[in-house]
Amino acid sequence: MFVPCDRGGGSAASDFKGFTLLMPAVSVGNVGQLAIDLVISTLDMTKVGYFYTDCLVPMVGNNPYATAEENSTELSINAEVYSLPSKKLVVLQIRSPFIKNKYRPFCEALLSWVKGSRCARVVVLSSSHAYQRDDEQLLGTPLRYLLTPDLEKAVGGLMQELNWKEMEKVAAYPGISDTDKVLHIPGGGITKLLFTESCSKGIQMAVLLKFCSEGDNIPDAFVLVNYLNEWLQLVKSEVSASNNSTDSSSQWKIPSSWRLLFGNGLPPALF
Repeated sequence: MFVPCDRGGGSAASDFKGFTLLMPAVSVGNVGQLAIDLVISTLDMTKVGYFYTDCLVPMVGNNPYATAEENSTELSINAEVYSLPSKKLVVLQIRSPFIKNKYRPFCEALLSWVKGSRCARVVVLSSSHAYQRDDEQLLGTPLRYLLTPDLEKAVGGLMQELNWKEMEKVAAYPGISDTDKVLHIPGGGITKLLFTESCSKGIQMAVLLKFCSEGDNIPDAFVLVNYLNEWLQLVKSEVSASNNSTDSSSQWKIPSSWRLLFGNGLPPALF
């Protein structure tokens, strides 16, 4: 359920008619969440509300996008909504893992909100285990996309112009039968369920994902957000995600909270 912020200037609108909803899947390496951080920070998006749900592990922390001492003490919770009306963009950032067996209730609540707020389409940023790729997926770029049938009609041609590679289906019974193919996104968390539910409900959804491994996933986040930018043109950039380029001097603004991604350094007292 969407709960608007109270900024003292009237409640935030929950009607995002014609907006693109951008959100992460909580997946391997947290790549989608890191990429969303870059979008919110770079575009200086305004927090307009919260997505209240009992499907995520509760959490609270300081403002991850603090730019000065005055706003560093603002609190953030596990699911927040940011908006940029000039680009018709609304972003849902998820900061904590899902509670066991809560994937489906979350999907239902989210897609109900998408329809109620009249978003035009949803773009999910995700990731998948690199070590579980099949032979075909080992070739070429580590980036893939998926489109629901309703969105395929609108932007399928553009994806081909961009020379993007669609996520392959893999054998349901490897080594036994190669004729039965299924969508398999290991490490993708809620990605597959959210996509298949959107297909059945007629929601326009795209999934952009990168094959990766756990570790320092900041480079993966830059690759994924540049991949997104090739399509949506959120910032001016000459970086080509399809060529797996990670230009650290790109125009993405790294949020202040990234200084703490790996915790503090070792205490000098240890030595």
